[in-house]
Amino acid sequence: MDAVDYSVLDNPQASGMSFYPQRHWTETPEGAIDCGIPMEDGVRLSARFFPVGLENPTVLFFYGNGETAAGYDSIAPFYNRIGVNFFVADYRGYGVSDGSPAFTLMLSDARKVLDWLRETLKKSGFTGSLYVMGRSMGRHSAFELAVEAADRIAGVIIESGRPNLARFTMGLEPEAAQALEAAYHAKAHSISIPTLVIHGEMDELAPVQDAVAMHENIRAEDKRLLVIPGAGHNDLMFVGMRQYFEAIRRFVARNDGVGDQGG
Repeated sequence: MDAVDYSVLDNPQASGMSFYPQRHWTETPEGAIDCGIPMEDGVRLSARFFPVGLENPTVLFFYGNGETAAGYDSIAPFYNRIGVNFFVADYRGYGVSDGSPAFTLMLSDARKVLDWLRETLKKSGFTGSLYVMGRSMGRHSAFELAVEAADRIAGVIIESGRPNLARFTMGLEPEAAQALEAAYHAKAHSISIPTLVIHGEMDELAPVQDAVAMHENIRAEDKRLLVIPGAGHNDLMFVGMRQYFEAIRRFVARNDGVGDQGG
């Protein structure tokens, strides 16, 4: 599909209302690896890797707004227990990353993070498939890679997300905002690689019907939808933890034989 210029979304008003950078880091957990990912403009993004095995699949995770990579220290072990290496990267201005966040930089950085991670995994002897997952705001990075880097990833997981630009269109003329939203819908719906959508039934920020419609319209033949009963936007993993991680385990098991790693 034709490339869309999203640079108008980088205006300070939209960015100030859309990003909530958090400065947060922790001591490296046992078994984890801290990384600094260089961008072409000299900025370095902080990231943390929780490996479980060289032959296991890896999930590249993009988190929701107001979160950080270090905030996933207690969650990463659940990915490891289902046999998944878990890699989470900070955005600009989040964690201990340099720079300030902007919409187009978030997308271009996601492409660079993917390239860096693929090269690093290969050099380190990791042979499992690579998946991309985006939660809430992280959907933007996940959509970008699922469309623009489809030949480099095995599948995409969208959690608590929907194909809209939300506050990023603030300040635009209605016609311009509608045109960008239409193009963004078309981008998300053009995804052709295996897709898993996970959403809370009672999501108060991203209505579940939007996620259902997105799932129905995505072009991929291999696509799955999990709606967790009674779950909202920020608690669905805890409300439906068993269903949540079993869905991810089954999804990645398409290409990689993974099972419970214990712990």
